[in-house]
Formats: sequence, C-alpha cells, structure tokens
Amino acid sequence: MPKRIVVAKPGLDGHDRGAKVVARALRDAGNEVIYTGLHQTPEQIVETAIAEDADAIGLSVLSGAHMTLFRRLLALLEERDARDIVVFGGGIIPEDDIPLLKEAGVAKVFTPGATTTEITTWVDTFVSDSSP
Repeated sequence: MPKRIVVAKPGLDGHDRGAKVVARALRDAGNEVIYTGLHQTPEQIVETAIAEDADAIGLSVLSGAHMTLFRRLLALLEERDARDIVVFGGGIIPEDDIPLLKEAGVAKVFTPGATTTEITTWVDTFVSDSSP
C-alpha cells in the first residue's frame, strides 16, 4: 500500500511553489498525497490528516512562524491521540531552531537546497505505511 501524506501550507504564507514541487515528487515516488492548499490552520491540517488516515504530515513554512505552527500542530495531534502521524517539514528555518523542532517532535526538517530525491528517500525510509 502507498503511504498517505498530507502536504500543507500553514498560516499566512502565500508561497506554495515548493510545497507543490514536493507534493508532486512524493506522488511520483508512489505515495498518495493530499495537498491542503494555502492558509491552513494547524486545526484544519490535523483534521485533514486524521480524516485521510495519513501516515505523515509535511509542512512548508516560509513565514517565520515555524516554531508556533509546528508546536501547535504537534499539540493537536497529541490531543487527538494521533501522534503516530509522522511530522516533517521544510522552508526558511534557521539552523538554531532545527534541534528545538526535533526536540518538540518534528521528525525531520529540510532546509532550502534539499532535493526532492532527498525528501522522497527520507519519507520512503522513515515513514511507515499504517494501513493493514
């Protein structure tokens, strides 16, 4: 069974080219991808991931609000007893913030320059297909 991955753009950031490129690469690598579109709240993203029985959520954050958005999303997953959904992401995220995000529960952070092959290989290796 293919992995189900929600790719989302949280917050007010309106730049979605990178998210669309990653979503297409993940799809082309054999995954089922649900792209939520722009301006999603963490609540909407978690609701989509649960409704779609997602194995992972990939967030694209360029707005500088990554600490708040990732932490809120992880807290909501915890509240919904859905921490089995792997959370990863990328965007303009300072190197100093990456260990803090990982400590909070983000499985992987991709910085600018990460290739689609790097991302799809990581997903293939570290995201489990939860379907029976």
